[in-house]
Amino acid sequence: MQKMKATLILENGMTFAGRSIGSGEERICEMVFNTSMTGYQEILTDPSYAGQGIVMSYPLIGNYGVNHEDNESFRPWAEAFIVRHLARRGSNFRCEDGLDSYLKQFNITGIEGVDTRALTRILRSQGTMNGMITCAEHFSVPECLERIRAYRVEGTVERVTRREAQVYPAAGERRLRVALMDYGVKENMIRCLQNRGCEVTVFPARTPAEAVLSGGFDGVMLSNGPGDPADNVEIITEVRKLYESELPLFAVCLGHQLLALATGAETRKMRFGHRGGNHPVKDLEHGRAYITSQNHGYVVTAESVDPAVAEVSHINVNEGSVEGLRYRRPNCFTVQFHPEAAPGPMDTEYLFDRFVDSMKGGRAHA
Repeated sequence: MQKMKATLILENGMTFAGRSIGSGEERICEMVFNTSMTGYQEILTDPSYAGQGIVMSYPLIGNYGVNHEDNESFRPWAEAFIVRHLARRGSNFRCEDGLDSYLKQFNITGIEGVDTRALTRILRSQGTMNGMITCAEHFSVPECLERIRAYRVEGTVERVTRREAQVYPAAGERRLRVALMDYGVKENMIRCLQNRGCEVTVFPARTPAEAVLSGGFDGVMLSNGPGDPADNVEIITEVRKLYESELPLFAVCLGHQLLALATGAETRKMRFGHRGGNHPVKDLEHGRAYITSQNHGYVVTAESVDPAVAEVSHINVNEGSVEGLRYRRPNCFTVQFHPEAAPGPMDTEYLFDRFVDSMKGGRAHA
């Protein structure tokens, strides 16, 4: 079957011709690139991509199809998907469906036939920018640019968080109870805690701190999520209360940024962000470097961190940005990267062990 023509228009006025995949609906979103060679299904279903179109720099995508087991949430959250070549057939014994059908099922607009490596270089040199994918044969670029430039990623945490609290039992004997704040949590983050004997209660993003602190939990975890952390003013207020409780506290990605903001530090938008499965990070305490999986466009600024409150514990080896903070108050640490995303494949899961160890001195549960 011949594919419909599609056009990608960038905020800087550049256009790329290709073929439509997935939904044929016109879509405006923030265009970002991901350097991973595999894991496209986990990327699509990562809630941190809400409001964004994903450019995959690796040229062949969809070659092993999709299956229900690899989803990181109940649906994909990306707005659009841009690839060089989409495999028409998934070749894997676990394959349940093709990627094109999957994109159509969840109304995700896509385009193939684009030189995604050239597109990645543009986004890297000029910075992340908005874009539009359209299947219209005739369109006015100036009119499209006006709409593209007016777009802003906002309200995404509210969109991706669950509406009601949900309890996940421990895998095996329950030793600890963890409250996990859902700002866009990935399923494997929950599993990493379950596998360490934790019963995990996942709370909606706007749950008052008092409701969490009265639940008799041994520790609190703040999850990853999408968007500008500074937009979450009310959530930051509640995070501050969780911090002041002195319960063991571990935060990842957006949660790391929210806790930094709650304790007086600042964040800034990065030129093109870190998105991929091979970002080197150095643990300053142990002098070791780890390969990490990352997905973020904002970062905590090192100079804004009050040394009386916290110290930088991890840095990005490539450019020195903040990748982790260790707080002065007991049993509180955060990281920017994703230890649950199996880089290495388990190089950074020691952070979950550290969190569990920090809770073992807490109250016992039957």
